[in-house]
Amino acid sequence: MSTEATEQPTTVTRDGLSERTLSDITALLRDLLAEEGLDDVEIHRETAFHDDLELESIDLVTLAGSLRELYGERVNVALFVADLELDEIIALTVGQLVDYVADSLRAAP
Repeated sequence: MSTEATEQPTTVTRDGLSERTLSDITALLRDLLAEEGLDDVEIHRETAFHDDLELESIDLVTLAGSLRELYGERVNVALFVADLELDEIIALTVGQLVDYVADSLRAAP
């Protein structure tokens, strides 16, 4: 397995914001997974945080903090997750998070 992000079809604006967001989130996940000794995990839009990456809630909190550091107050992952049902949180994919972050960045003044 490789840690390279696999390009998947995505809705992208002309500026490629979704592609850059996927790249940023993939890099943050690689760092997070490397800390746990999982360097060879393949990450793409359909990758599920729970089933594929075996991340726990504390890992999502860490990722949320990293995204807030990277993008500032424009991206509030805690608010995004708070609107989800438990089964939706368990099934959350990298692509869903990418879409949320990109939409938040587009909406920000």
